[in-house]
Amino acid sequence: MLEVNNFINGAFVPPQSGKFLENIGPASGKIIAKIPRSDKADVTIAIQSAKKAFESWSKTLIEERAELLNEIADQIESNSSELAELETLDTGKPINLSKSVDIPRAAKNFRFFASAIQQFSSEFNRTSEDVFNYTLRQPLGVVACISPWNLPIYLLSWKIAPALAAGNTVVAKPSELTPLTADYLAKLCHSAGIPDGVLNILHGLGGEVGQSLVEHSEVRAISFTGGTKTGKQISQSTAGSFKKLSLELGGKNANIIFSDCDIDNAVKTSVRSSFTNQGQICLCGSRIFIQEDMYGRFKEKFIDLVEALKEGDPKEDSTQIGALISREHLKKVSGYVKLAKEEGGTVLTGGQRIDLNGYFFQPTVIEGLNHQCRTNQEEIFGPVVTLTPFKDEPEVIEYANSTKYGLSASIWTTDLNKAHRVSAKIEAGVIWVNCWLVRDLRTPFGGLKESGVGREGGYDSLSFFTEKKNICINIGP
Repeated sequence: MLEVNNFINGAFVPPQSGKFLENIGPASGKIIAKIPRSDKADVTIAIQSAKKAFESWSKTLIEERAELLNEIADQIESNSSELAELETLDTGKPINLSKSVDIPRAAKNFRFFASAIQQFSSEFNRTSEDVFNYTLRQPLGVVACISPWNLPIYLLSWKIAPALAAGNTVVAKPSELTPLTADYLAKLCHSAGIPDGVLNILHGLGGEVGQSLVEHSEVRAISFTGGTKTGKQISQSTAGSFKKLSLELGGKNANIIFSDCDIDNAVKTSVRSSFTNQGQICLCGSRIFIQEDMYGRFKEKFIDLVEALKEGDPKEDSTQIGALISREHLKKVSGYVKLAKEEGGTVLTGGQRIDLNGYFFQPTVIEGLNHQCRTNQEEIFGPVVTLTPFKDEPEVIEYANSTKYGLSASIWTTDLNKAHRVSAKIEAGVIWVNCWLVRDLRTPFGGLKESGVGREGGYDSLSFFTEKKNICINIGP
């Protein structure tokens, strides 16, 4: 049984109430840890700590903040094996994914923003011979970073790193379903020498500690990644307080396969974009649209590769499909497969729970559904994809844009003009052409419609975590 505590003002402390939650391992269905059930009292103490620390941290030289972030990155890399094991234990994802993606990306996030903040220059404008303007970018104060369960340390570090680099102090809340790497990260930050109160990590339920954090008057900005329903609640809760919000929410992403594409590359990458992390990535291409004259060939090749995926124990290096995050989520995914059948869909492969301890579900491919049915409109967030044929560009653009979401899309074609035309018309914040999940941390990331508000990444993150102040100087007589 692992022990997790809150990290407040440089110390690991139990919740004020003395109440704890059980943390269940997805691959075993058994309790692996107990975590604090924090509440408003813990939030108040953490924010007071962060507010006090802001006075000195905000005045720290940028080079010193960058040095600390690089030291945290060093600590992550030195403890990568332990972090990967904890991430897999906590999420049920394959260990190779934790080792190759989640943990390296966490270190890269800190290292990237350590560099980026040193390039984040001010603006200068000469208005006349005697008048000039310059712009300061100043940290906000105490900010809240709320991260989800699917990419726990990956996305927590994506928020914490730019917030700290910009000179803010942070109160972070990881998902109560995946607290282990957040707890370990707090220990590494402490070892790296982060000043007391600059980073605080609270564990607990979203409706309790998360809501209290969102509503607190001293919190100047909220960076949230999670479900659209929760994002709406945060937006409503903060409407009267004018806090800065960055909301990266749900997705129902289109994967568009034109008949002139490199079919082998499209099939191979589409299997990745469908089932990586058991489909529990907001960027997964869950709606696959295939041009009619390629539909049969693509389907055959795609099914063959899906059925070759190795399901099983996430701790095994050869495992490609691990466990879903919880019993409740397994029930949700199963329910959508049942719904798809009721809506007239045919399950081509998968569709069943895997006979293992824990919350395992087969990679599932469904065809025969209308693009406007619930299965094709609602976010399943699991290893379930649909195949739908289309005739031409106008039709597939209509299909792709038919949902309330607009996070990402992939387009497969060797026609460069077509790629540009279709990319410009797809209602999504991120478009990949002949690839998927190729990330450059300098580029803006975020969604349209109900997939979110704002952008993160590069200078967009640093702009979000700072406030611009223009100063106009008259040097004339």
